[in-house]
Formats: sequence, structure tokens, C-alpha cells
Amino acid sequence: MPVSTVEAGTETGGRDGLVGTIAITGATGQLGSRVARMLAAGGVAQRLVVRDAARAPQLEGAEVAEASYRDEAAMRAALSDVDVLFLVSAHEGADRMPEHRAAVRAAAAAGVDRVVYTSFMGAAPHATFPFAREHSLTEQLIDQAGLRLTALRNSLYADVAPHFVGADGVIRGPAGQGRIAWVARHDVARLAVATLLDDSHADRIYDVSGARPITLPETARLLTEASGREITYYAETDEEARASRAGAEEWQIAGWAGSYKAVATGETSVTSHTIEHVTGRPPWTFEEFLHHEPEAWRHLIP
Repeated sequence: MPVSTVEAGTETGGRDGLVGTIAITGATGQLGSRVARMLAAGGVAQRLVVRDAARAPQLEGAEVAEASYRDEAAMRAALSDVDVLFLVSAHEGADRMPEHRAAVRAAAAAGVDRVVYTSFMGAAPHATFPFAREHSLTEQLIDQAGLRLTALRNSLYADVAPHFVGADGVIRGPAGQGRIAWVARHDVARLAVATLLDDSHADRIYDVSGARPITLPETARLLTEASGREITYYAETDEEARASRAGAEEWQIAGWAGSYKAVATGETSVTSHTIEHVTGRPPWTFEEFLHHEPEAWRHLIP
């Protein structure tokens, strides 16, 4: 049976074996804020761990603790008495692993029992996408620290697809004719809430995708239909891809090109039933996402 989830205006589902407080990192961001709002709507007590307390959302039943991942002592204090931690991965950068290491050490030192971590589809030491390798390493760090892990290996967010479109209306990248099972942050948040509230999701690694994988030409077509602007896809060669990003830092070029190459290899086309199985409701298709969240693509309107 699927566990209950929390939506605005609904009651909280079962909290099997949950002890203590849920802590949410990234509560000022796109995903963490959704999770925090859903928990608050269900009447669930939580602690929001943010870098700037002034920017924390004002939610009933939520307390705020100020800490950054790199400040291990502050993180340890912020996670005092926390049972389950929602750990949103740090911003992609030249070297974000020190942040992850410090956050995991702080969680272990604070006595956190379980971590629900936002990983990436196909996370592995030799993944095509460089940041997927970092996610794999972070999963290992959590496990080696003695923390019980719930890994949400999310596909590419549907929310970022409109930002793949260049100023000229073209999506460019070395993705060939690969497919992406775009997943909306809304659906990832629903899943995260369900896994936070139910301890039976401990020691699990979940592939998290949208309803079906589509190509970038189809993605461009659907964005065209939604926005009324002509959007196309151009499959770059590796050489063209590097030339089109000339001037950017090497880690940025490697990460950007690597994300498209992961599409080409099929690593982003995995389609799972995780969201429907756990929450009782299927994720949005890309078309449904565009319908429900027009603010994500409104900037494309000519």
C-alpha cells in the first residue's frame, strides 16, 4: 500500500517509527521550500536549516536554525535532537564535496538517525555526468558515517528545461537523440515528504523520474506549443559544444557538456514508478508540468 503524502490543505499521513524532529536544508530554495510548505500544511513540526535566517519562510510549526554546510560546528548545533534530515545537495561548483563532507560529519556528530538526500539519476563513480559522480560519493559518505540513507536519485528537473533554451530559441548540446524522463520539483517534493514521514524508506535508493522519457526535439516542440515561440533543438558535436561555451571555467564546461552526454548515453532516460508507488499518484508528464506551472516558462513568451 502506498503511504500517505502531504499536500496543501490535506492531513498528514502515517509517521511510522518517526522520533524527534525533521530538519529541512535548502528551505529557501526551489525544492526545499516546497518540502517545507507541504510539511507545514500537514501540521508536521520541522526545523529549517538555512544560511540566512531572515530569508527563511515563515511557516507554522517550523523553527529556524542558521548554519551553512561549511560551518560544521553551526551545522552540528542546528541538527541537535534531529531524527531525520532532508539534505539538499549543495550548489554545483568547482569543489562542493568539502561542503557535503562537513554536513555529513555534522549530522553524524549531532546524532541524526536518517538522511533523505537529493542525489542524481545514475549516480556512480564512473557516471558520464561529473556531478553524478559527486552524488555517488556523497551517498557513500552518508552510509560510511553510520547514517541510514534514503537516496532520491532524481532525473533532470522539468523546471530547468525552459532554461536550456538559448536567447535565439535553440536548445544546443551534445545529447544526440537521447531521451530525458523530466521530473517536476513538485513531484520530487511530494516524494520527499512521504519518505521523511515513513521510516520504512530507510536504507533505500530510489530512481526518481517523470512519467515518460522524451527527446529534446519533443521537449522543444512542447515548449513551442506552450509559449507560442518557435523553439528548436540542435545536436552539437563535442567540439561545437566546447566552442559554444568558450570562456567559461573548465568545471562549468565539463558539467554542462556532461549533462547532455548523459542524455546521449541513455542515463537520463530511466523511467521509474517510484513516485506513484510511494505517494499513490503518478508524476506529471512534461506536458502536465507546463500546464500546471506556467511561471517556469513564461520568460520564453515572445
